[in-house]
Amino acid sequence: MIPSRTTLKRQVGDYSLIVIGAFLQALSYVLFLAPYKIVPGGVYGVSIVLHHVTQGVFPFFPEGLPMGVTALCFNIPLMVLAMKKIGLASGPKTIVTFLLISVFTDTLSYLFGSDPLVENDRFIACFYGGAILGMGVSCIFRAQSTSAGSDVLARVIAADSNLKVSHMLILLDSAVVLLGLFVFRDWAVPLYSWFTIFVYGKVVEMFQTENPSRAVFIVSQKTQEIKELIVNKMGMRGTFLHGRGMFEGKEKEIIFTIAERKDLPRIKNEVKAIDPHAFVSTMHASKDSPPPGI
Repeated sequence: MIPSRTTLKRQVGDYSLIVIGAFLQALSYVLFLAPYKIVPGGVYGVSIVLHHVTQGVFPFFPEGLPMGVTALCFNIPLMVLAMKKIGLASGPKTIVTFLLISVFTDTLSYLFGSDPLVENDRFIACFYGGAILGMGVSCIFRAQSTSAGSDVLARVIAADSNLKVSHMLILLDSAVVLLGLFVFRDWAVPLYSWFTIFVYGKVVEMFQTENPSRAVFIVSQKTQEIKELIVNKMGMRGTFLHGRGMFEGKEKEIIFTIAERKDLPRIKNEVKAIDPHAFVSTMHASKDSPPPGI
């Protein structure tokens, strides 16, 4: 099937954003964070730690394990696990994203070496490193993709437990930051790293001009199967609304839930797989004060 011009234009725009976002993330890791042993959580936080502790260990990698290749060794199995456990509507884009970040990271490391862009100023490095990282992640989010890593791991763990994805992500990233403290035995490492994560989060929040949460209404004859999808498979909550069709006057159950924007493609695809005739509608929402039953 030949994609329409609109679809093709959207795909070109999305993948352009992925390239820009991947390059910005790699730039942050290589020129700002890694030289000062700043550990921004996630797979690349682990890769930065391993890069430093393996310096001089392997004769074929005298300057330490390459960060991009190391991150790839984590991301590939995590991606396979995520696709088996929870599926990923953004799978192809996510694969392209983490491959590009790895390639850009190791290419920039080869070109610029291990020297920081700004000498003898860790604060400037963690501030601008966090800001550039946040801009890169924002580009990737706008393309409806992710860079895999701790994000998908948090979603896999949350799917098998009662923990929220956001809480699980904080726990995983904090564990990586504390790994930096344990390995480098320097309290400056976690303190600067947490400041980097704070800056990165604020930049992502600033560039997310749309509300990240959406209200989702689903009208279907297979409400129980869709309930299983939302509650047990996706780890979300929702409520049943009772209504009556205006044309035939039949009683209907409507599923109402709140979802993050990045999860919408998956919800729509899986609902349609359960019931091709289901009607799915979304609108802007806030999760600050959820209605009873949510």
